[in-house]
Amino acid sequence: MHIYSFEKLEVWQLSRKLTVEVYSETKKFPKEEMYGISSQLRRAALSVSSNIAEGSSRFSEKDRAHFSVIAFSSLMEVLNQLIIATDLEYLSEVRLNEFRNKISEIGNKLNALRKSQLNL
Repeated sequence: MHIYSFEKLEVWQLSRKLTVEVYSETKKFPKEEMYGISSQLRRAALSVSSNIAEGSSRFSEKDRAHFSVIAFSSLMEVLNQLIIATDLEYLSEVRLNEFRNKISEIGNKLNALRKSQLNL
């Protein structure tokens, strides 16, 4: 079986795990949020790994770096929505801090990936 280049990236692997955790956590949110914050949070989390994968298929360094920026933006969207979920008491402060640590690690790796794509 062929392994694509994005699958080898630690940042993609971590963002994939984050997505699974977000899906698991949002299952606990109130049912009335199914089409609200739960859905939005899931889409934003999925967007991180998806943009890393899509960017890996681009030919120019500038294009690849652009998708890394989009992935980082989606990651910040995830953090924002987790903070709001905590404000709404759907998520505990402890769980938010666990997510923050993972988001920080992924963010640092995305920045490093973007810099490497631009040969900085």
